[in-house]
Amino acid sequence: MPYKLLKTLLLLLIIQCSVSCNTQGGPRTDDPPNFGKVGIVYTDTSAPEFKRMIYQLDTFYQRQVAMGFNGSVLVGYKGKVLYERYFGVSQKESGARWNPETESQLASTSKTLTSGAILLLKDKGLLQFDDYVTQYLPTFPYPEITIRMLLNHRSGLPDYIKFAGKPVGKTFLNNDDVVNLFATKKPKLTFTPNTKFHYCNSNFALLASIVESATGMKFRYFMKRFVFEPIGMNHTFIIDPEEERVCTASFCYNYKWQLEPEMHLDGVAGDKGVYSCVRDLYRWDQILYTGKLIKLSTLQEAYKPYSFETPGVKNYGLGWRMLNYPDGSKVVFHNGWWHGNNTCFYRFIQSNFTIIVLGNRFNKNIYRQPQHIYNIVMGQSAFSEEEEEE
Repeated sequence: MPYKLLKTLLLLLIIQCSVSCNTQGGPRTDDPPNFGKVGIVYTDTSAPEFKRMIYQLDTFYQRQVAMGFNGSVLVGYKGKVLYERYFGVSQKESGARWNPETESQLASTSKTLTSGAILLLKDKGLLQFDDYVTQYLPTFPYPEITIRMLLNHRSGLPDYIKFAGKPVGKTFLNNDDVVNLFATKKPKLTFTPNTKFHYCNSNFALLASIVESATGMKFRYFMKRFVFEPIGMNHTFIIDPEEERVCTASFCYNYKWQLEPEMHLDGVAGDKGVYSCVRDLYRWDQILYTGKLIKLSTLQEAYKPYSFETPGVKNYGLGWRMLNYPDGSKVVFHNGWWHGNNTCFYRFIQSNFTIIVLGNRFNKNIYRQPQHIYNIVMGQSAFSEEEEEE
């Protein structure tokens, strides 16, 4: 049996055994791991105080829609949905409306899921945060860069999006092309690794390739089988632009509903490329509180700040942006922006309060919505600085 195939089968068995073993029959190698799908439960909002809150949120979103917002929003508290709404169209030509099953590009919010894959593999002993990237990508020309430096954006790598040209003989670049791009071009690092923070999409595209190397599985398959399906994220997938799939269109911000065209970078995943819906993202949010998918001790490493060269509350963990306040409170979040898609995913982990906003018509106002939502629901401000995705 070829070594690569043997490695894949052994790793499949290791992951499935550790995730889906039961007390009755041991590992199930014929089914996806299943530790209990995350259901969607709703808060009873019939009391007067909830009705006032819903009215205020509806009034706020009437203004947002008037200013061009087109998308979905979900607000959750302690595992229950407080507020969920869908506005506008997902496909202009067909007239399809946003609904609970509308699958929208998460853009850079995809990075939280890529990080989750790395954290899961770390928990299963298939890699370590301080392993060198070259252990998994032998042609990678920077021997001093570690997986942790990719996760916390301290690698010094230049952003492939800024120099990756259109491929010859095909329409889209993929993750193998990004690995080869660094191996052949060997672009100069922007700074000495681990000396400062610089947000860079290359880091998470390479992390997706590391998942493939460590498991012997394609990133798309691994995420579906070991993350999306077990959680019950049935409307979440990594896009393959070569395949036909109905999901949200991406619109420029103008009154003509001009479509954002596809481009050669749309085949690269890890830094972007995940399509999902607000309910599935809430499932992802809630599973992280349980320790069933990723150990809570490992998540604590992901939620730690790693960059202190610049003072202030803003920082970055392992795949998560964060706001760290002097009183010890923390907001863990990630925004996204790709083509006409804007996303917000805010997690107030100390109170299990979550705000998710997805839009498919370019609108920077989306990034200001979480602050207003928090003010309405919690009756106070939790943000001293606003955050936008570059």
